[in-house]
Amino acid sequence: MSELALVEAVRLALARAMSDDETVLLLGEDVGIDGGVFRATDGLLARFGEARVIDTPLSESLFVGLAVGLGAQGFRPVIEYQFMGFMYPAIDQVLNHAGRLRNRTRGRLSCPMVIRAPYGGGIHAPEHHSESMEALFAHIPGLRVVIPSSPAKAYGLLLAAIRDPDPVVFLEPKRVYRATKEDVADDGAALPLDQCFTLRDGRDVTLVSWGAMLQETLAAAETLAAEGKEAEVIDVATLKPLDMETILASVERTGRCVIVQEAPLSGGVGAEIAAGLADRGLVSLLAPVGRVAGYDTVMPLPRLEAHYMPTEQRILRKLRETLAYT
Repeated sequence: MSELALVEAVRLALARAMSDDETVLLLGEDVGIDGGVFRATDGLLARFGEARVIDTPLSESLFVGLAVGLGAQGFRPVIEYQFMGFMYPAIDQVLNHAGRLRNRTRGRLSCPMVIRAPYGGGIHAPEHHSESMEALFAHIPGLRVVIPSSPAKAYGLLLAAIRDPDPVVFLEPKRVYRATKEDVADDGAALPLDQCFTLRDGRDVTLVSWGAMLQETLAAAETLAAEGKEAEVIDVATLKPLDMETILASVERTGRCVIVQEAPLSGGVGAEIAAGLADRGLVSLLAPVGRVAGYDTVMPLPRLEAHYMPTEQRILRKLRETLAYT
């Protein structure tokens, strides 16, 4: 058991997966000699060698296409994009090949690959380095989309993603890469995919979020508790496929729901959750579903980034509005 930051837990999970299974390969720009932009792969080249930790050319489409071929032929490639904003040139390979391979071959071939990328704002990075476009990948059939919110979640969910027989987009909230530490056991135990996690029990309102936004969401729940109202906090974790059953069960108990996402409001995962509640949980709702999100604009770097990001105060305003609705 070691006290680790999220980025260290990612590295530990990668090392564990590569030790347990020689078909696990790591590919990406600067993942070998430099250990990745955020040092998530630091030391893995020395430990596993250049045949398994592969520095690729600066061609995102090329190395995801290579990973599709490797996955189809019995390997389990894990590829790293330096930032989520660099993934877009590879969408052709992800959408037309990785996500379709099982269906195209009627199950004869699968594509067990993991696409890792740091994502989200909050570190004052330049354009293309602060994207929260998780809904873009959640819309692609054949993909799983997973976002950890803590070191222990990062370790267990990444192991599960690497062992999954189909492609997984694994987005790592870089704002909390080193923000906090917690005990993580290197026991090789995976956490379940396709399942929400309840982080806090409550009776008055359900708060739903994922990734780095859980920090502000949990802080808002604590402040609300001091006012005499208890919020249940749900970490979505796997955005696709979405575990609506856990969310619906919570809203059935609380009658109210507020969804928090860093991504732009329109067309986001929060909208999908709200639609699921309208479809299947309408009779449980005592108030309209609330959403707190980023704005429908490119991240306004650098000076307005803090204004763009949902804050504890914005979440509290929406919570109080939702609780006051009669």
